[in-house]
Amino acid sequence: MKILSKQQIYEGDKITADKQSISSTELMERAAIQIFNWMHMRMQGAQVPIHVFCGIGNNGGDGLVLARHLITHGYNVNTYVINYSDKRSKDFLVNYDRIKHVTKNWPVLLTDDDSLPEIHPDDIIVDAVFGIGLNRPIIEWVKHLFQHFKKSKAFTLSIDIPSGIFPDQVPEKEDDVVWANYTLSFQTPKLLFFLPETAKYTVQWEVLDIGIDPDYLLHTVTEYELIGKHEMLPVYKPREKFSNKGVYGHSLIIGGSYGKIGAVTLASRAALSSGAGLVTAFVPKCGYQILQSSLPEAMVITDPDEERLTNIKYDVEPSVIAFGVGVGIEAKTIAAFEEFLKTNKSPLVIDADGINILAKKKALLKLLPGQTVLTPHPKELERLIGKWKDDFDKLKKVKVLSKKYNLIVVIKGANTITIYKDKGYVNTTGNPGMATAGTGDVLTGVITGLIAQGYEPLEGALFGIYLHGKAADIAVEISGYQSLIASHVIESLGDAFLDLFKLPEPPQNENQSEEQEK
Repeated sequence: MKILSKQQIYEGDKITADKQSISSTELMERAAIQIFNWMHMRMQGAQVPIHVFCGIGNNGGDGLVLARHLITHGYNVNTYVINYSDKRSKDFLVNYDRIKHVTKNWPVLLTDDDSLPEIHPDDIIVDAVFGIGLNRPIIEWVKHLFQHFKKSKAFTLSIDIPSGIFPDQVPEKEDDVVWANYTLSFQTPKLLFFLPETAKYTVQWEVLDIGIDPDYLLHTVTEYELIGKHEMLPVYKPREKFSNKGVYGHSLIIGGSYGKIGAVTLASRAALSSGAGLVTAFVPKCGYQILQSSLPEAMVITDPDEERLTNIKYDVEPSVIAFGVGVGIEAKTIAAFEEFLKTNKSPLVIDADGINILAKKKALLKLLPGQTVLTPHPKELERLIGKWKDDFDKLKKVKVLSKKYNLIVVIKGANTITIYKDKGYVNTTGNPGMATAGTGDVLTGVITGLIAQGYEPLEGALFGIYLHGKAADIAVEISGYQSLIASHVIESLGDAFLDLFKLPEPPQNENQSEEQEK
């Protein structure tokens, strides 16, 4: 699913109105009816007080349309206009006039702190104040209104985005923003739903289809895309009946040091479980017995040194190489890595201390083959690109790095974002249980195993991230968040592959459910 920018959303609205021969007011009506349908389906006429707060732009117009339909269907509605300026949008004015024809209780004009209405915890707030059109600093009494929402503890539903957030920047103060329980986003999700500093302003979100022109959605190139099952299923490479292990590539996992052989074990096991035909681990001598006994499916080559990597030499021909898990950053290891890079021609996946070494010696970045995959966690990323002002600035810095060195950068997090040059891909799988030791090593192994099978590096990275998160989502159903460990993720990789081909269960009506219970 594409994530449209603010400008692309406006363009899509205009093109849709032109091609479908409808006015912007009619398009607003269509969008707001979708919100009404969503609420009506869940509330079924319940007389809970609904407070609809409307701005004076198009987001406010959406709110007025919603309020009108709620009123005509008998709901207990209080409508307010947040009068923060003398300017009004055309569609706002049209719908302000229309609501006067369905109720004697015209919208209440709010002008300052003294006019803030009483809201109880069991009420519902609809936030239709700013939306994506916010383009100026918020005046103080409106900020107080948002704080009033929060203090009320009422369920808060935001239209499109929580008011107070600019679509492309982080708010200076948390109190300047509506904290929504739920956000209904028009046509596509917004990037801010997936960034650590802005995602917190809505607990849940949902996309409503408002009928934007399909050709526009299909052909518009966006800066970011949302990656889920629908996007990954076409990427999957089925196996041929008469194939053999040689067809599915040879993954070489280079890593480990004394006390950190487990990282290589996890990565090697994950590479095998993701489908690599062969896996070889290159480790210090202290890792030989551990790997041979714990992972008999893998081959092992050892460094001359007992405890660390000092001389990376091997006689195999790998399809792809992973470097960095558990290696440490001792001088001899850094020197060995540099010598390895000077002669290596295989595709690379670099994680953990491999990234820390690149951060210490940035000249090594020039030696990386094109489309090398880097998988840093936040601190490793900071060492590599420096501090960032906010999440949007972080993405800009990563894009600069990616373009300069032709790198695929996987920014690990709750919504892992993969950057390749000017394009970003937002993953939809995964859960908080993955915040545990070893899951990053597993991801490295999965991506490496997929690239070994012939997936292009970007495909392998995106598919690997999706499968890794999906496996964790499956595993957590049994283990719970707290007890999920990295090995559980590997054990569920097979189920993650199988899930690609599962069809959604058909909805059941009440009569069917009752019959099944009998």
